[in-house]
Amino acid sequence: MTAIADRSLGPELACTETIGADTDVLVVGVAASEDGPTLVPEDLFGTVLTAEVRTDLLDQLGAVGARGKAEEVRRIPAPAGLDDVSSVLAVGLGTLDDLDAEQIRRSAGVAARALTGAARVVTTLSGLDLAATAEGFYLGAYSFTSFRSSKSAPKPDELPIARVDLLVPEPGFGEEALSRARLTAEAVATARDFVNTPPSHLFPAEFASRAQELAEAAGLTVEVLDEKALEAAGYGGVLGVGKGSSRPPRLIRISYQGGPKKVALVGKGITFDTGGISIKPAQNMENMTSDMAGAAAVIATTLLAARLSLPLTVTATVPMAENMPSATAQRPGDVLTQYGGTTVEVINTDAEGRLILADAMVRAGEDEPDYLIDVATLTGAQMSALGTRTPGVMGTEEFRDRVARISREVGENGWAMPLPSELRADLNSKVADLANVAPHRWGGMLSAALFLREFVPENVQWAHLDVAGPAFNTGGPFGYIGKGGTGVPVRTLIAVLDAIATE
Repeated sequence: MTAIADRSLGPELACTETIGADTDVLVVGVAASEDGPTLVPEDLFGTVLTAEVRTDLLDQLGAVGARGKAEEVRRIPAPAGLDDVSSVLAVGLGTLDDLDAEQIRRSAGVAARALTGAARVVTTLSGLDLAATAEGFYLGAYSFTSFRSSKSAPKPDELPIARVDLLVPEPGFGEEALSRARLTAEAVATARDFVNTPPSHLFPAEFASRAQELAEAAGLTVEVLDEKALEAAGYGGVLGVGKGSSRPPRLIRISYQGGPKKVALVGKGITFDTGGISIKPAQNMENMTSDMAGAAAVIATTLLAARLSLPLTVTATVPMAENMPSATAQRPGDVLTQYGGTTVEVINTDAEGRLILADAMVRAGEDEPDYLIDVATLTGAQMSALGTRTPGVMGTEEFRDRVARISREVGENGWAMPLPSELRADLNSKVADLANVAPHRWGGMLSAALFLREFVPENVQWAHLDVAGPAFNTGGPFGYIGKGGTGVPVRTLIAVLDAIATE
């Protein structure tokens, strides 16, 4: 699967000072105002478009109903004076008062999705925010076609944009920002590729192998534990969840050594989740191919931290298992001994993610990290509480709030949630140290986080991100998000690592 091993499938991104003679489409931004649509940014337009051309553009856009509404798209023939351009696509930015990097990213993504078949696109959106524009175009142009035969492969006019040139005022301007944006977008795309790969082709051993290949290619330290090594070391949670499948579990550890501060990342890697003996309904079960999105995100983030040479140490501990019903599967009522010795009564085998995460979090704690962040598509309750686009962020209060704030700043919408003390008693078991679920459905996202808190080392700043909805888009495309894996929360994680590195 070269789509995962080599992210060369996104559009080529480059900076340019001129529109050029081989431009298929010029993409411009249009803002809404009381006086009608306006072209932005005005200062950059003055260097590449004459006043007469700008007037003609606005006249034509007004004639086709352009208003500058956020993410509105209008495509018109290039006016006189743009002889080297085939057509112009105007994308709405909303009002200037509300314009921020995330809106630019979304508008660029919408433009990218509207321009399939274009060989070369030039955009002036870079004059507003070069990095956001680059990320939006790259991610908006993302497609996953690895399993399409010639019968359904995209036709030439359906292929994503091949190249996007971002207009800049002078040679060398924005190169550093563009490089970082490209690497970040590639990391998000890597996470998307993992999530979109079907479970027939991404089972635990294969997932670990592909992650190992990427990590070793980046020069990182890798350790993979197979089922025998997991049993010898006492990883009862990972083994318990994986014992119902003919495809045994794995645990992979990837370490980037960049500095004295240590951050542990843990990601849920359930390559497919039937619910086990507590089986899920058949309807929409195919979406459980996304139940390893947390693992995909932390692997991609660790690789990105290395590529950006961040001055800190990042270690990803990723448990991988397939949760299947069979004669060998764990049963409701079974008791597991987690890595580290805590015993857990399994009340519901569909609450499996917390069992494998608990093992991984204890192992991650043995590295004595300063910070621990776990990411998981953990509960349906996350979507009940916050919808499908807002991750829940729980943990130690100061770090929780910091992660949630950073998540909103980068456009991934994390929202801080409490860990009510009264819910903890509902996880008591009559036969073991803990039960894996509460005996009711109230506050399910919070109860799951309270379970995980039992496995967080003392004096470690901890954040838990529940991305059950945000990691996988089952609806129509929007902004720079297509259907399927979204790559959330890679951009949150790398921004948090950045903040820690500069403390």
